[in-house]
Amino acid sequence: MTYAAPAATHAVQAGDPAGSGAYVLGVDSGGSGLRVALGRVGEPGPLATTVCAEPVRTGPGGIDAGHLLDQLLPAARELLERVPAEARSDARAGGSRADGASAYEVAAVAIGAAGMATLGERLRAELPGALADALGVRRVALAADAVTAYAGAVGQRPGAVVAGGTGMIALGTDLKEWHRADGWGHLLGDSGGGAWIGRAGLDAAMRAHDGRRGGSAALLDRLRAVFGPAQTLPGLLYPRSDRPAVLASFAPEVAACAGADPVAAGILRQAASHIAEAAAAVCPAPAEPDGEDGEVALTGGLFRMGEPLIAPLREELARLLPGARVTTATGDPLTGALRIARALAAGDLRLPRHPTMLFMPLEQETGQRGETAVHDGHRPGDGEKHGRENRLNS
Repeated sequence: MTYAAPAATHAVQAGDPAGSGAYVLGVDSGGSGLRVALGRVGEPGPLATTVCAEPVRTGPGGIDAGHLLDQLLPAARELLERVPAEARSDARAGGSRADGASAYEVAAVAIGAAGMATLGERLRAELPGALADALGVRRVALAADAVTAYAGAVGQRPGAVVAGGTGMIALGTDLKEWHRADGWGHLLGDSGGGAWIGRAGLDAAMRAHDGRRGGSAALLDRLRAVFGPAQTLPGLLYPRSDRPAVLASFAPEVAACAGADPVAAGILRQAASHIAEAAAAVCPAPAEPDGEDGEVALTGGLFRMGEPLIAPLREELARLLPGARVTTATGDPLTGALRIARALAAGDLRLPRHPTMLFMPLEQETGQRGETAVHDGHRPGDGEKHGRENRLNS
């Protein structure tokens, strides 16, 4: 769904990029709270950051736009006030703009939020006008957190990112359209993510407790150490509303046992296979028939488990994407949001637009490219090799 742009008084016409000293804001909204970074168009890295520890509420209407603004606007003003006076003076002197706006006004804001694609309708409808009124923002981008993770890990190059934490999602682009694999939650997917690994480890522990095939005595010992008697685990787990996080909390125990326990090692090998399959489904195909596959960046807390997971994952990626460069992300989703804001302010945003994945309400006024599709589980350029391609609007 595409929303109408705010009033024309907020529009910046094409060809009016912000000056190099103009300020931009990057925002990352997730389960642990709201993080905000202030930067400049012409400088790498943030000038200042702040954290609002309360997660933005989600209700029947989706993500609560008012609650997000209640946290974001004071945080943005605090960051602007923290910038040294000499920096503001330099911005005024070196950041003049063709449209006459003050150089240290906020020229662009990029907000990445968990659930943006499916729960972000109110944000897309309300935030552009509210930010224009409150901060004088001329350009706004509203992105799914997978998109900001991509921008933080890969930048504006073709490639793929695998974001692994409690869940797991892979996102890739050839800069023409987005391709997504998994990220469907712990009941329908997130295969290879932290909750998946933790659940598999607990299953092996319970099998050992029952005397069934496939059990692991080592993992049963760790279950008892973490949760208490095995028979009490269902009563601890099932009433919890944060079951995926509870399951994921056991994933490091699986990694710790993998060196000596073949069952734990097998769980991580299977997780690596799932993750590599998702990456292969979204990684852009080589531009030339004999060319190399692109970059696959790994980001998120899942990969801090280290070699017990990384080693089999590299093996699987080498098998499925033999020419790909596997990297560790240099930036997180907050870095990605700031990068998107900078590119947007400078008129140089090359990532594909999409009505829910990367929404820009002023595209028609700014002359930016139109919206693109998101495709599921189909590697760009591979024809029918990876199965049927479906359009997404979520």
